[in-house]
Amino acid sequence: MGGIAGWSFTDNGRMPDMRKPRDYDAELQALNDKAKQLKSRKQTQLGELVIATGADALGTEILAGVLLAAIGNDDPSRKEAWRKRGAAFFQGSTTARRSAGKDTGGTQAIDSGAQPASGTPGPA
Repeated sequence: MGGIAGWSFTDNGRMPDMRKPRDYDAELQALNDKAKQLKSRKQTQLGELVIATGADALGTEILAGVLLAAIGNDDPSRKEAWRKRGAAFFQGSTTARRSAGKDTGGTQAIDSGAQPASGTPGPA
């Protein structure tokens, strides 16, 4: 069958269904809503992790300092030790949960080279 000005008909002689134009604004809004939802879920889960490990007993400044020291640490063996300890915690190891927040390795838990903030006493 022939078409009209570039249009072709289907086998049954009808025009093909036209596609609806995309609503980019609605799609963008849906993506933004999903991103906000994921960010909120991540923050909730991190808060739950802090509580589950017992780190909520630390002061905010101490917790922030510990996390910053961990981020700044480039020692792969230390990071691997932390990873193993974290994996044991999540696998429900009683020993790992009981010792959460305690340094069982005999060394400082995060970074022995970290400098104390000015005005605060360092290790003697």
